[in-house]
This record gives sequence, C-alpha cells and structure tokens, in this order.
Amino acid sequence: MSTLRFSSLRPLILDRIGSSACHPRFLNFSRWIRTSSHKSSPLAFAFDIDGVLIRGPDALPSAKRALTLLDGHNRFGVKIPYILLTNGGGVGEHERCRKLTKLLDVNIEPSQYIQAHTVLKSVVQKYADEPVLVLGGIGDTVRKVAEGYGFKKAYTTLDVLAWDPAVWPLHKLTDAELARTKTVDFSKTPIKAIFVFHDPRNWALDIQVACDVIMSSGIIGGPYQSPSNYGSSTGVDLVFCNPDLIWRSDFDRPRLGQGAFRDAFQAVFKSLTGTTYPHVQYGKPTKPTYDFAANVLKDRLVEIHNGQITNAPAPHVYMVGDNPESDIAGANAAGWNSVLVRTGVYDPSQGPPTHIPTREVEDVEEAVRWAIDNEFEKMGKL
Repeated sequence: MSTLRFSSLRPLILDRIGSSACHPRFLNFSRWIRTSSHKSSPLAFAFDIDGVLIRGPDALPSAKRALTLLDGHNRFGVKIPYILLTNGGGVGEHERCRKLTKLLDVNIEPSQYIQAHTVLKSVVQKYADEPVLVLGGIGDTVRKVAEGYGFKKAYTTLDVLAWDPAVWPLHKLTDAELARTKTVDFSKTPIKAIFVFHDPRNWALDIQVACDVIMSSGIIGGPYQSPSNYGSSTGVDLVFCNPDLIWRSDFDRPRLGQGAFRDAFQAVFKSLTGTTYPHVQYGKPTKPTYDFAANVLKDRLVEIHNGQITNAPAPHVYMVGDNPESDIAGANAAGWNSVLVRTGVYDPSQGPPTHIPTREVEDVEEAVRWAIDNEFEKMGKL
C-alpha cells in the first residue's frame, strides 16, 4: 500500500475494541451479571460470511444454530453482540442485509454489516464531485452503490464502451447493458480515481480501460504519459476493496477473487510500462478495514444498549473466518481472538494454516460455543 499519495484515503482510526478481563468491574462477575439491567456480554463476534455462515446460495446449518445462541438462547441467558465482516460486496448494504435476513432467518441490520467497499464511505468526501471509475458487479449496480455513498460522478467501463465501442471491440454491448449506461464524453472527462468495488465480470475490458485511464492521466484516448509521471500529484488514484486471491462458493474448489484481478491488472500494466502502479488496498486483512470494523462494533454496542454506555468493560472480540490470509491474519494483527473454521477456503488436508488462529474448529457453531465457554470460564461462571 502506498503511504504517501494515499494517506488521505485511510479512515479515521479510533480506539480499538478490547480491554483486559481483569478490569475491576469484572472482579465479581456473578454479581455484575445479576445486577446489570442490560446483561452486557463479556464477548462480541465478527463473522465472515462466505464459507462461515453461507456456502453459495445456501445457509450452513451450523450458522442458524450459532446465531440462535447469540440471541440469548445460551445457558447464561445473555444476548451477545456481533457484526458481519466480509470481503464480498457488489450490492448495497440494505439489499444484502435483506437477503441475509431471509437466508439466515434472523434480522441483520445494516448497522452490523460491513462489506469490502463499505469503508469507502469514509473517503467519499475527497471524490464526491470528481469523476471516478467504479469497477465490478453486474451492470450498473456498483454505480448505484457508489452514488448511494455520495460519489456524484461515478462511471463504469460499460459507459466507456457506449461512448466509443472501439475502446474494446471484442465486447459488443447488449441492449440491456446499453440501457444502463450514461452518456459521457470521456475525452473531456478526466477520471480522478478508479475504485474496484467488487469482482469484475469482464477482466479484459476493465484492465484495458483502467490502463487507458492511468497511462493518459485520466483522459481516455489522450496521449500516454511517461511512466516517470505516474506517481505525480496529477496521477489517478487506484483503490482495490478486496485482496482475496480466492474465495469459497458452492463449487468444490475455491474460485478466483478480486485479488486475482488485481494481480492480473498489475502484470499487464508492468508488461506495458515496465513498472507496477501504486494502489491502496482495503478489505481484510488490512488495518484500515479492521479499524473501521472496530468502530462499527463500538457503535453497535451503543445501539443495542439504547444509546447508553454501560459500566462494563468493552467485550473481547472473536473473529470467526474460513480464510487464514484475510480473516485470521487481520484479526491477529488487530489483537482480536481468531477462530478458523473448516467449512470454507481453509482445507486442513493441505497443511497447517499460513496464519495461526487462537482456535481451529469444525464450524461456526463450535466456534461460538467455545468462545462463550472460554469467556464465561474466565469470569468464574462455569
């Protein structure tokens, strides 16, 4: 990640969730749990989604049982707060929560849901009135997401192709695609940034247009600049929201993710120019994403307590994920407890995980039961 040109992209970092279990207010936990009007939980969860709660279009059976435990149906009768933290995306947060609510049979609020590009809400002010290119997703869906965040001039590569079909003659727009495009003269519209919101559907088109934008300092079809100017203040910002090389769907083997598209773009760009292009990387396991998640979890705790801050210390956070490279690496770096499940990307038959979790379990239900027992045992409740 570039640390010079892109420092203004990083979200504001507030205090990290987490405090010591030996806080004085926890010295007599049994008395505290009886007298607290909110029955505050000593732990909270952050869950990955694909490979942890769902697999392809279906919910994993263990997921529904795990979420039931968090709703207070555990032997301690305590509701346990949680957020969902995924490198997925491509649709608006409200739409995704609606689908997850139906799939998991539990109410999922947008205030507890973070997808790969949600963090872009923290940088929208810089680009609100600037032309930007948004990549990924189906049709113009990510454009609508970007506009919902506050990007007023968000364009897609299909808009570029509608402007001049010769940009990429190997793809002819369908009537449905054409109907979703905006009429723009890109020869007079300098693109200031490229945001890869979600996994692109047409890698060839998107790589071609991204190279055109960057190599001509934002004017598609304009003269190419010298590679020595790419890092100048007039350059185009490039932001990827998901570093995952692979992810788990309902196919028997993991599928290529946005991280693979990033690597493909950089390989082509280097072949053209002799250098890779500096970029900002969001998504798990990056620090900005985990800092953003910590703040969302903090807000969630205030929300479930009706805007009141309880006297109890902040709960210990448990990240439950299936990908050692993103879920476990990020949680470990954030100082969270990390729990690795075997229902997704991670396959124990291929060797030990590249990043060692606090605990390795079979599925999310086992993860939740272990974490609850682990925390309440510390409090002398078992």
